[in-house]
Amino acid sequence: MRRTLPLIVTATLLVAACSSDDDASGNSTEISADSSGATDPSGDTTADGSTVTPPTNPDKPEVDIPDEIPTELQVTVLEEGSGPEAETGDTVIVDYVGVRTRDGVEFDNSFDRFEPFSVTLGQAMVIPGWEQGLVGAQAGARIQLDIPSELAYGAEARGDVIGENEALTFLIDVRAVIKPPDASGAPTEPGIESSEGTTDTTVTDLIDGDGDELQPGQTAVINYVLFRGDNQVLLESSWESAPVSVPTTEGAFPGFVKGLPGMKVGGRRAIVVPPDDAFGPDGNPQLGLPAGTDLVIVVDLLGVYGQPAD
Repeated sequence: MRRTLPLIVTATLLVAACSSDDDASGNSTEISADSSGATDPSGDTTADGSTVTPPTNPDKPEVDIPDEIPTELQVTVLEEGSGPEAETGDTVIVDYVGVRTRDGVEFDNSFDRFEPFSVTLGQAMVIPGWEQGLVGAQAGARIQLDIPSELAYGAEARGDVIGENEALTFLIDVRAVIKPPDASGAPTEPGIESSEGTTDTTVTDLIDGDGDELQPGQTAVINYVLFRGDNQVLLESSWESAPVSVPTTEGAFPGFVKGLPGMKVGGRRAIVVPPDDAFGPDGNPQLGLPAGTDLVIVVDLLGVYGQPAD
């Protein structure tokens, strides 16, 4: 399958904004890819009729539902975090468990997917209870959001679990709070010499960071700019939208798996990537990268989360 960097980069973002003209509040965005039913513990059925039970995350927390159905948003900080508080425009990366408030029936969680969820506040990516409840969140915090129905999905039922006028409770672990960078600081050139015919992914640190060091297996929160290696023409930039999360685990984009570890938060690195570690020998004509052409990715490391590889 032909690899495309934008799809790989955004693979950890569990949902995109999804609006509905029928929503009275004008916001009918989803928390998860499918919040229409409870988590199915039975797993998938194979062709021979056997059942494969998906792995569960031992770090997944239990949710204590409130004694009464909330009539207004309740934000409870169960464990304190540190660092800057999340504001509108910030990107907040979280793990979460979502349950029905009245009886604790779970309808979604990110822990068992082993994929944290990234949301940029103020872009209507999530229900209003999240937009309001995540303001002030700090990295490392565990918070509980008890959300009245009017700040969730209101009178609109969501399958068999989330009914009409349903209050929802979320237990949220905040992995990172990323402040939006100043777009005027985006790199406009690779900062290194042109590259043609490289066979190995190599790195050059343009700015040394002073924060946490990214270890293999962890997820990096980055801004990136893509350049052609031969003539240094700019192809694509994430600075025009929002930071993205990229894994450095096996099976992810090889140029990132090889080129990102060892960076420190606050740093900028130029990664020279041969075709075999990028989009393959055919290049990516849609981006303007011809076949057999080296790719240069200039990365700013904004945050790090997740467990290093064993």
